[in-house]
Amino acid sequence: MKENNPPGPALKFDHVSVAFDDKPALKDVSFEVPAGDTRILLGAAGSGKTTVLKLALGLLKPDSGRVFVFGRNITEMQEDQLFEVRSKIGMLFQESALFDSMTIEDNVAYPLLNQRAIQCSPEEALLRVKDALRFVELEGTLEKFPSELSGGMRRRVGVARAVVTDPPLVLFDSPTAGLDPVTANTIVKLIVKQRDVKRTTTLLVTHRYKNGVLLANYHYEPEGDSLDPNRPPYQPPGKTEFMGFKEGKLIFVGAQPELEATKDPYLSKFVKHNG
Repeated sequence: MKENNPPGPALKFDHVSVAFDDKPALKDVSFEVPAGDTRILLGAAGSGKTTVLKLALGLLKPDSGRVFVFGRNITEMQEDQLFEVRSKIGMLFQESALFDSMTIEDNVAYPLLNQRAIQCSPEEALLRVKDALRFVELEGTLEKFPSELSGGMRRRVGVARAVVTDPPLVLFDSPTAGLDPVTANTIVKLIVKQRDVKRTTTLLVTHRYKNGVLLANYHYEPEGDSLDPNRPPYQPPGKTEFMGFKEGKLIFVGAQPELEATKDPYLSKFVKHNG
C-alpha cells in the first residue's frame, strides 16, 4: 500500500469564522484532521459544510481565524502561492461540475494540465487519465461527452478527475446527491477504494447518514473488489469521525456510537431520518 500523506495534520481550522453579506456561514470553528483520517460532515442545508471545503481549497478566505493544509497556513496566501497547495487536494464538486463542451478525457485531464504546480506532459496525462478512468471502471468513455453519460457515470468521472493527480487529501461534496441507492453505493465504494488503496485523507459532505456509516465500518478488499466489514484482525489505518454542523457552528465531533447516543434533538433527528 502506498503512503500518500505528507507529515503533519492534513487539515486544521483554528477559530475560523466567515460571513456572506453579514450572514454568518461559519462561527468560530476549530478542528484538526490527522493525515489518513476520514471525516463525515453532516448537517442541514446551509449549516456550513460546503464552506469548510471551499476554505480548505483556498477558494474562500476566513474573516477571522486560520486554515492550515499539511501544516501550511493558507489563510494569507496569494492566489499564485495556493497552486502548490491545491495540487495536493482533490475535489469532487456537487453534481460533478464537469465541462459540457469537453470530452471525458479532457475533463479528467484538466487538473493535470492546468495546475501550475503539476508538471505533466500530454502523453503522461493521457496515461494517468486512463488509469483514473480504469479506477472508476469507465475506461471506455474517453471520447464521450458528459451529456452522453448517465448521472451515476458522470459522478464516477468526477471521482476520476478528483483523484487523477494522486492527491493526499480528497474532498467530496455531496457525491451521492440525486442518485438512486444502488448507484450511490457504487460511488461510496469508489470513495472507500480511493481512501484505502491510496491512504488518502478524506472529507465527505453528505446528507445521507448511511454514506458515513459505510465509510466508518467498511474497507475496500482488492481481491474481491468489494467492501468488507471492519472485523478483527483488520485494523483501519486511520480514524473515522463524524462532524455535526448547525447554523455555522461545529456542534459535534466523534465516532458513530457517540453520535447515535447523543441526546441533542437536532443531531438525533438528522441521524434517524437519513438512510
